[in-house]
Amino acid sequence: MSSKSKVYFTTLRTTGSNNILKKLEKLVTAAGMTEIDFENKFAAIKIHLGEPGNLAYLRPNYSKVIVDMIREKGGKPFLTDCNTLYVGRRKDALEHMDAAYENGYNPFVTGCHVIIGDGLKGTDDIEVPLAGGECVTSAKIGRAIMDADVFISMTHFKGHENTGFGGVLKNIGMGCGSRRGKMEMHSNSKPFVKEKKCRSCKMCGKICAFGAISYRVEDGKARIKDELCVGCGTAVLGSVPLMPFRPKYDESNDVLNKKIAEYTKAVVDGRPQFHISFVIDVSPNCDCHVENDLPIIQDVGIFASLDPVALDMACADACNNARILRGSCAEERIVEHEGHDLSNMDVFTLVHPDTNWKVCVDHAVKLGLGNKEYEITEV
Repeated sequence: MSSKSKVYFTTLRTTGSNNILKKLEKLVTAAGMTEIDFENKFAAIKIHLGEPGNLAYLRPNYSKVIVDMIREKGGKPFLTDCNTLYVGRRKDALEHMDAAYENGYNPFVTGCHVIIGDGLKGTDDIEVPLAGGECVTSAKIGRAIMDADVFISMTHFKGHENTGFGGVLKNIGMGCGSRRGKMEMHSNSKPFVKEKKCRSCKMCGKICAFGAISYRVEDGKARIKDELCVGCGTAVLGSVPLMPFRPKYDESNDVLNKKIAEYTKAVVDGRPQFHISFVIDVSPNCDCHVENDLPIIQDVGIFASLDPVALDMACADACNNARILRGSCAEERIVEHEGHDLSNMDVFTLVHPDTNWKVCVDHAVKLGLGNKEYEITEV
């Protein structure tokens, strides 16, 4: 793409007659969301529903604005996310929906239902062929997400310990991957057995379709035969008591970032899309944490665009131009690096020095997902 993409922005300043929710509606209208044909269309709204204990996730009030606007256009909106690979309170659909309700995401607040994209145990997915992928040939995406006619993302922009920041691409690519899709993004090797968790019940051998699980003679503990394991993820999907199998989070952050971009392409290709990012409560880590640390920068505002790449770049630039908050871990890193030249280190690299978020953005451009060059229009 040669021309600059359009990104729309609104500040968090309000008046008695123009609150944040009204400003959000004006923002997405100006950015073109209402021009999408929603009539009788299923519209997936991808959002992070928040791990209980974390309070930085987006308030459900924001999603109601978008839901109401889609309904007014004749659409059928639903909020969605896929189950997590790690063992938390969002690893299966029942716990995930309990967590969503606890955090305020229920039809009485948002005006629509929550549908967990990859089903009860994270196994309900679709393999989406990926042309031009460098790391992935087919992405494993939650079935409900791929069944939707229109795709909308609502992203809480924040830091991330593996990808530098969690923006639009991270929200879509990692968030829409099923549990085995997440394992593919995080790992290039086979899962392993946590011996203390294994009860020697031998149930895992019954569900493995490839005969890749054996048992020690002396105590019956499970073992994985790497030469037979195909990495399908069935053993780590909660089908075995106490979940003794764990994936190896062994992919480098750069490869992880590339896989996220490729999964994003699989999700958005071939259907109308629209993206909103909230640069609010920019915590240093993902909303998957059961806690959220002090924000690393001051609140900036809300951004929207048809281009997910331009939107991530605009938000990253805005964060790097914002004031670092006193007492945050970002300020602590500056103190730790006193005397060193930090002029080329952005705030996310400062907080997570082993990451390089630009890899994801650059790979997304290579895949044709969008444009790094953008122009801002304030609404």
